[in-house]
Amino acid sequence: MKKVSGIGGIFFKCKDPQKVKDWYAQNLGVVGDQYGVNFEWLQADDPSKKGTTVWAPFPGNTDYFNPSTKDFMINYRVEDLEALVGELKEAGVTIVDEIATYDYGKFVHILDPEGNKIELWQPMGE
Repeated sequence: MKKVSGIGGIFFKCKDPQKVKDWYAQNLGVVGDQYGVNFEWLQADDPSKKGTTVWAPFPGNTDYFNPSTKDFMINYRVEDLEALVGELKEAGVTIVDEIATYDYGKFVHILDPEGNKIELWQPMGE
């Protein structure tokens, strides 16, 4: 089973998210909305399918990365979140929360061996 199909997002803490977004927009042309930037791309194995990778600065005091104490979190795209969570549980991986479903996909959070919180995302329609 293919477990991770790509990077779904890069999230990081900063002192002033709006200032960081403005700097990236002005200096690097990275323009987004209140949540960050969605980079669109075509899947290499099926160019008829689009994908996105999100880049998003978060306030330094966000608790969204908890229980990790790190200043970043990576979101990985997966193809079958429920099956993967079952395998991860069997392997003894720390599952932080239950699978949550939204109109844009399913999410769950896990911890790697060093306590980095990882977000797993199965986009809708995959």
